[in-house]
Formats: sequence, structure tokens, C-alpha cells
Amino acid sequence: MCQHEPSCPSADATDREAARVLVSHPEQGWSLLCNGVILFEDTGELLPDGSMVSPHRGPAPHATAA
Repeated sequence: MCQHEPSCPSADATDREAARVLVSHPEQGWSLLCNGVILFEDTGELLPDGSMVSPHRGPAPHATAA
């Protein structure tokens, strides 16, 4: 889906939220990222395969993996 150079992280990558925003609807509380992820303002996510990521606060999971 992403045509940026370098490519944005895929929807299954731990840093998927770093993908560029294609469509933003702040009045509704969500944005569509170029990897197909819908990112909600409460930090929840809807992935392209229909699965959900619950809202999460604090450091990103990939930041604590190091």
C-alpha cells in the first residue's frame, strides 16, 4: 500500500504507528495510515486484517525491547 521511499513500516511491524498519515479526521478521533492501519486518538488501532490493538499508554513496545 505504501509508495514512500523509504517505505513506511508495515501493519505487522512493531513501529507501525510511524507510517505516514493519509487521511486525518481529528473531529472523529482517527487517522488512516499508509500501511492500512486506522489509528485512534486513544492509541487503539484497527489493523487491515480486522484485528484490534487495545489502547496503550507509555513508551512504545519497540522502545522497551532494546
